[in-house]
Amino acid sequence: MSQLKHEDSITLRDAQQVVDQWIQDVGVRYFSELTNLAQLMEEVGELARIVSRTYGDQSFKDSDTGGSLDDELADVLFVLICLANQTGVDLSDALRANLSKKTQRDADRHRSNPKLKS
Repeated sequence: MSQLKHEDSITLRDAQQVVDQWIQDVGVRYFSELTNLAQLMEEVGELARIVSRTYGDQSFKDSDTGGSLDDELADVLFVLICLANQTGVDLSDALRANLSKKTQRDADRHRSNPKLKS
């Protein structure tokens, strides 16, 4: 599954395998965890720039050309998957456990928050 077609559906496990294969075939090796953390912060910053200029009060500058929301989200996801792969985290299991934790912790919290009522 190293080549994904536009119409292909992909699970988190599939994504982790595809990214790992890409690293082996094209990327030579994973960057260190600290380098990937720095890369993640860089990609989140690029995502923030697009969101703040598209949905916030900032306006685009000439130097802001070339980025798109979908591409920047994918960049963030790619580096996050790299970090998960190299640290042995199964993102499917992690997300499932995280949603369970949030569901238990926040069962009534958001419903009773007056700030969220319309």
